[in-house]
Amino acid sequence: MTTEPRVLTFPALDSATAAAYLRTELALEVDPDDLVRDLTSGARQGYVIVETRAPEAFASARIPGAINLPYRDMTPESVSGLDRELVYVCYCESIHCNAATKGAMKLAELGFKVKRLSGGITAWQAAGYPVDRDALAPALTFAPTPRCAC
Repeated sequence: MTTEPRVLTFPALDSATAAAYLRTELALEVDPDDLVRDLTSGARQGYVIVETRAPEAFASARIPGAINLPYRDMTPESVSGLDRELVYVCYCESIHCNAATKGAMKLAELGFKVKRLSGGITAWQAAGYPVDRDALAPALTFAPTPRCAC
């Protein structure tokens, strides 16, 4: 008896449709490795890194150069000073948190160009990339268990 592979339960898309979908996915996301390479090489023009979690999380551990704009506080007034020509790369805690998605959606709805950082600060720290923190803030270290600080 031959059984159909589960992998093929839903047939693969034709190559042109798949390429278009994957191009769209890449237009909306950046991975930590690409971002750290840009930061290390000084290629910082054209985008802003946005921490979408609460100020306490931002104080404890953030990607160098990030600004804090909690998604819950995003309003037309709170983003009025942002440059609409730039791309805003939003991140949050991890794949278990959707604050980056919520923040990117709000910014997009307000007319900004956006991307999300895959894996959030958890993936960033797991890769061993540097974080900034406020001097008096308690350090949040990488923990493989899901937590959300938004």
